[in-house]
Amino acid sequence: MEDIKKNIPYSLESEQCVIGSILLDADTFLIVDEVLNGDDFYIGSHKIIYDTMAELNNERIPIDVVTLSERIRNKGLLDQIGGVNYLTSTTRIIPTTSNVKTYADIVKEKSILRRLIEASGDIMNLSYNPGESIEEILNIAEKKIFDISQDNAGVDFNPINEILKNVFKNIEDNYNNGSEMTGLDTGFKDLNDKLGGFHKSDLILIAARPGMGKTAFALNLVANAALRAKAKVAVFSLEMSKEQLVQRLVSAQSNVELKNITTGKIADNQWSDLIDAMKVLDVANIYIDDSPGIKMSEIRTKCRKLKIDQGLDMIMIDYLQLMEGDGKAESRQQEVSKISRGLKILAKEMDCPVLALSQLSRNTENTKDHTPKLSDLRDSGAIEQDADIVMFIYREDYYEQIETTKKNIADIKIAKNRHGELSTIELVWIGEIQKFKDKAKEIGS
Repeated sequence: MEDIKKNIPYSLESEQCVIGSILLDADTFLIVDEVLNGDDFYIGSHKIIYDTMAELNNERIPIDVVTLSERIRNKGLLDQIGGVNYLTSTTRIIPTTSNVKTYADIVKEKSILRRLIEASGDIMNLSYNPGESIEEILNIAEKKIFDISQDNAGVDFNPINEILKNVFKNIEDNYNNGSEMTGLDTGFKDLNDKLGGFHKSDLILIAARPGMGKTAFALNLVANAALRAKAKVAVFSLEMSKEQLVQRLVSAQSNVELKNITTGKIADNQWSDLIDAMKVLDVANIYIDDSPGIKMSEIRTKCRKLKIDQGLDMIMIDYLQLMEGDGKAESRQQEVSKISRGLKILAKEMDCPVLALSQLSRNTENTKDHTPKLSDLRDSGAIEQDADIVMFIYREDYYEQIETTKKNIADIKIAKNRHGELSTIELVWIGEIQKFKDKAKEIGS
């Protein structure tokens, strides 16, 4: 460890050249700002100088030796950074400002190396003095490295004036688009109207009793996002094999009955539809993992890697109660609560919607109309608390004892919606091909 401390990676010359380049040509600040922030500078005085440059840029004040030194003087830090003479000295050592991006890259590289050294030290301390489970230590270690790779270890707080700019831009973009959909396209008009699509960092729970079509509904949503919005989607299947999932995707896309696909009894006039469907799905960015009993930490690891390698716009998990917790829990209810909370954290970390399927308790079977309620969520009330959106799938025609005119109609009940109203929409359920359709579209077709 002593050797590490003696050889902290940094480049004095590169830090000076970055500062000098900006003082000679203020326009280069925008190039540097794409790469660096103040924390990337190792020399304390350079951090003060760069942060002050950023202030001037934000206020649209020209950056030069005079404006910069005056602002630093007002802070009472001019002597600390070496005075005006030091600022002017940085302009004399650079061969050309056209290399400023290269100088900034060197500073960034050294910054990343220092952060890796710091993270390594933290991981070593955890390993020598384990107060956590092995799974938790691995997760902490992995997150530290992931944060560095994503370069998101900047300031913890964002001033509201910066956030307001993003909010206003989103409002302006949505106004210009003339669309009420602000998230990922679900592929269902009425659902888009009620939810505005699926939003980043949202945990969306899809719950139903067995046989209602929750896996089919989730796969329809996955296919719609991947094919319509060109989204990159990760699918974790804890119940079915990856081949079974893809068979369902092919059936819904080709309109060839699932039983014919699984048995190979394809009619002569269906082969072209089948091949066309496979060609469409072949270019979809859908990534499937069918590891049984997967843990929350394993899902997190795989999503982090996929996000780095391919990008990630949506995650689907089928289903929540089949996941295993990390470490020991006093009860299954407590374990599911931890998993539920972990999924919400995953949605925020990956900055994408997470669709989690969930079973309902048998309580729904004991009511007269079998209509599900939030209290019917199985194993944990924390699921309801963590979710941003909760949707129930309910089909009257599933129950023989109920007289219904709603043949092949599925109610999608939005029982919780953090972003808007609660409501129920109707979709047509075509069980033979594992497909849901907009009711109006089906009637019109």
